[in-house]
Amino acid sequence: MPLLDIKQVRKVTITCSLEESTAIQVDQYAAFVKCLPDEVVNKALEYTFGKDSDFQKFRSTEPKVAHQLRIKRPASVPTGARRGPKPASQLAAD
Repeated sequence: MPLLDIKQVRKVTITCSLEESTAIQVDQYAAFVKCLPDEVVNKALEYTFGKDSDFQKFRSTEPKVAHQLRIKRPASVPTGARRGPKPASQLAAD
């Protein structure tokens, strides 16, 4: 049995807005517990969802919910395509 239990989780990047006072408190809490602000937001939401019995009942009905979060998708680069400036050898040929 391994000494470390490492859980791989899929993370996505989203765009959302917070009230300024909430954003300040997230930063302060992250400093307080010595972690990233993203982790504070994630854990706070997990905690809230787990404690809200009405929400758990709602989820158990398997509601059809329109996805409203703006998820930032990674830019896809076609195979063989390269990013950045052209090498000097190609600039002379153009």
